[in-house]
Amino acid sequence: MGTYAIGDVQGCVGPLRRLLDSFGFDRARDQLWFVGDLVNRGPDSLATLRLVRDLGDTAVTVLGNHDFHLLAVATGHAKKHRSDTLDAILDAPDREDLLAWLRRRPMMHVQGEWAMVHAGLLPQWHIAQALALAQEVETALRGKDWHKFLAKLYGDAPASWSDNLRGADRLRVIVNAMARMRFCTADGEIELRTKGETAKAPPGFYPWFDAPGRASRDHTIVCGHWSALGLKLRPDLLALDSGCLWGRRLSAVRLEDRQLFQIPCEQYQVPDA
Repeated sequence: MGTYAIGDVQGCVGPLRRLLDSFGFDRARDQLWFVGDLVNRGPDSLATLRLVRDLGDTAVTVLGNHDFHLLAVATGHAKKHRSDTLDAILDAPDREDLLAWLRRRPMMHVQGEWAMVHAGLLPQWHIAQALALAQEVETALRGKDWHKFLAKLYGDAPASWSDNLRGADRLRVIVNAMARMRFCTADGEIELRTKGETAKAPPGFYPWFDAPGRASRDHTIVCGHWSALGLKLRPDLLALDSGCLWGRRLSAVRLEDRQLFQIPCEQYQVPDA
């Protein structure tokens, strides 16, 4: 029995299938953890979504920014980008079943010493607090007014967390941190414009995982989202977005012994957004 954490797939279903074969995946014995961004920009988002959904409880996947984008586009609360590859899902006969399954995925998953989230956690959030905040978003996304939640989701403000935040502002900061963040300050101000390597951090900002005093260091965070960062494995962090979409590799780590598995990926032509 093994638990395999897998980096951002983004519709690259061929490399995903080869990766599962590389470690002899057995759905009766193993569990898969997906760090989010199952869909978009790759060549077959529909097949990817169906594959992971059909795994049932064998697969745990948290929501990434591209997964949120699919839901927002499908409900008319966001416009498609030129780089999107979502049409096959939007036109599929099982579209509504797939979207309903996706919006019921968690924002965060915690098991033992491991905590999985797509992008990151703000430095002042300890794991129990972050999990409770994730559940606030999950409640909104699964509720009868979920369309209204998506209508107010987009935006970069507020830029900082406060326990006093309420309503859409509160949920937006949670989603921005957990699904979009790369850099933040020690006191939790989020910077969402910079997307490059860690050396490009704006003055006063840190890669979120290196923010001084980060309260979640008592767990190993499993995440993706940051292809420019690449694979980064250390005792308190498994950052698994190794750029499959960009022709690099799709990565998995078996949590029980931290063994790394990687598959080379094709280069896809991804136009600018």
